[in-house]
Amino acid sequence: MKLGLKRDEVRLEEHSVEWQKEFHKVKQDILNSTPIQENRIEHIGSTAIKDMVAKPILDLVVGVDNIENVDKVIFQGLKEVGFLRLRVQRPNEIVLAKFTDETYEEKTHFIHLVDYNKELWNNLIFFRDYLNANETVRAQYSNLKKKFLEEKNGGIDEYTDYKEQFVREIYGKRI
Repeated sequence: MKLGLKRDEVRLEEHSVEWQKEFHKVKQDILNSTPIQENRIEHIGSTAIKDMVAKPILDLVVGVDNIENVDKVIFQGLKEVGFLRLRVQRPNEIVLAKFTDETYEEKTHFIHLVDYNKELWNNLIFFRDYLNANETVRAQYSNLKKKFLEEKNGGIDEYTDYKEQFVREIYGKRI
């Protein structure tokens, strides 16, 4: 299993059991280097969904008490295990990434730092769990992702936009 995508690259790979093993390794690194509680670190995104094609980047959601006032100790601990804060601006979220080397050209992991047990946290967990429990919807999502690569010639922003309506429809089922 090789994780990593270059900036604006979109590539899908078949599901790998190694993704779950890597998540557990990274989770342990985070637990060892930060005061974050174990139940506030979850594997999300397509690499956390069984039999799902996925970009070879591991996504984690990490829940904090207040996204507007994250303890510097958390950022320092995440930096010690290789995660750097990105300049990505998203509401109620701070994004960090891990890279293959010091060129910072290829990302292997993302951390989505969000308010614990609030709307975004709950949506991300629900999406993962819903697709893991529903084979038909999982196949629809997988086909949607493959269709983008077949029909479009865009980067990561276009890919994310292409999937947006599907993702929002799943979020809507949570209510």
